[in-house]
Amino acid sequence: MLAALQPISPGEWNDAFAAHLLERAGFGGTPEQIHALASLSPEAAVRSLVYFSPDANPHLLPFDHSGIHDPGLEPFPPSRPATTEMAKANGEALGIRVKPEGNRRLQPVVNKFFYWLRASVLETNRVGYWWANRMLTSNTPLQEKMALFWHGHFAVNEAKVRDYRKLLNELTLFHDKGMGNFRDLMVAVAQDPAMLSFLDAGVNVKGAPNENFAREIMELFTMGVGHYSETDIREAARAFTGWNYVDVDFVVNEEQHDNEDKQFLGRRGNFDGVDIIDIIMEQPVTAEYIAGKLYRFFVREDLTPELQTELGNILRDKQYEMAPFLETVFLSRDFYSDASRGTQIKSPVQLAISTYNKLGLTSVPGIPDFNQSTSALGQFLFRPPTVAGWAGGRSWITPGLLLSRGNFARDVLFPDFNFVPPDIVNDSEDIQVVARRIREGMDITSATQPVSTEGGMVAESNMLADRDEDFNTRYGSYRGWQMAVERVKPIPRQSARLNLSAMVMQESLQNTGEVVDYFIHRFMPVPPSDAVRLRLVAFLDEELGTHEIARAQTYMEDGLRLLTHVIMSQPEYQLS
Repeated sequence: MLAALQPISPGEWNDAFAAHLLERAGFGGTPEQIHALASLSPEAAVRSLVYFSPDANPHLLPFDHSGIHDPGLEPFPPSRPATTEMAKANGEALGIRVKPEGNRRLQPVVNKFFYWLRASVLETNRVGYWWANRMLTSNTPLQEKMALFWHGHFAVNEAKVRDYRKLLNELTLFHDKGMGNFRDLMVAVAQDPAMLSFLDAGVNVKGAPNENFAREIMELFTMGVGHYSETDIREAARAFTGWNYVDVDFVVNEEQHDNEDKQFLGRRGNFDGVDIIDIIMEQPVTAEYIAGKLYRFFVREDLTPELQTELGNILRDKQYEMAPFLETVFLSRDFYSDASRGTQIKSPVQLAISTYNKLGLTSVPGIPDFNQSTSALGQFLFRPPTVAGWAGGRSWITPGLLLSRGNFARDVLFPDFNFVPPDIVNDSEDIQVVARRIREGMDITSATQPVSTEGGMVAESNMLADRDEDFNTRYGSYRGWQMAVERVKPIPRQSARLNLSAMVMQESLQNTGEVVDYFIHRFMPVPPSDAVRLRLVAFLDEELGTHEIARAQTYMEDGLRLLTHVIMSQPEYQLS
């Protein structure tokens, strides 16, 4: 084993190393959590995070469904035109019958189509909020951190899947299998309806294989670019033909599966999808690719070919078991080296959860909105930008995003009670216009007319396109949103319950210098320079009008919050 991967000695273990371990294998910790971990041996500390009982979190509640899905929605059509054509052909669609006569006979069907699109979005946001609370309060933070890793590795997007249940089921898969065997996880993901939907399994059939999943399983999920041929992709696609889903269940449509021999990575046989995955697992490059990606996520971006090869050997020797592999990484000298500590830019989700954690919160505040905040910073759960997930690293930080990160901290410390919950207000201009016009008393036809940019006149082509006696698309979008908001349970909108003054008094801090030192220690994995520290002390002196805490204790809360905002706006605060 390379020297970099040799374990640290008990004598090297300290609070700083324990804090680093909690930052990377979780979402940071309070001073009390760090001290408790540091009191163990390094082996015991790492094992307490890596090997955990399924019963370790009795306080974590399952997701509370709003009850928005109706069986008649399945199979959900790919588009509004497909929905109305189905309704015209069958007399019903989405569990809604076509009106036998009268105006806009298909309108209830169109309303239901848009209802599900909107409802799934809103319920997915609730799943994101629920997961954020798990990240914050779980006794097994590595389970959540690993689920976040797999969420970016096996990236699927709500806009394509359009079913919060499938996304929630995939997240459950990551929770249940994310720290287990990678081969078993890969098979489970390949048979997961969220992934099957996202990568177009429904059109991967015998005689006309679709190569989307076959390409991504090699390029992004297991081996990386350059270790397979176009022929391998085509042959693998044939092996996955017939793999599909019904509602939220995996199925194999035997009549659509290609049972002929395939030639794949030098092997020949009547392979199915599981056979393809097993052959991929036999390739040395697979272990190196996965081990390298895990290293970059948990340790640092810089990775030499020699180290990646050794990491691949270790993962392969561990039979692709995640827990013993990560145990080796988290005990290694390289993990605690100066090159690794305080050098990783926190992702927006990690930044938010670690901020809540270090503030001592026991639930994720609803003001500001967690999803809205992390999305503004570049990471929206269940909405990765591409099948490759989020780029990460330096892409998380630009001058504008650094300012936004500071604004996020301020919104937590000084919540805006003029905040309008995004789960009840649609920011679509079309929907807002329709809603306003209907409130003003307009009829549906008038309220849904598009307005051109030229003098407010309605373009003739748009008028003709919008005048369908069977249904009105714009009204369907508006009414679908109303129906969704009515049925989806609201996200709790409490603000953060903070009392920094009590924190200072509990620590018996006597002066502003001690307060600054304690806050730096509590909030900043990477301490600032001495010059910055002195400026922070001067800032708090100015805010409190004194350097003596005893004289300021009745009014110091706002000053402490301003200090915390300044600390959380520092470049060092963005690092882990």
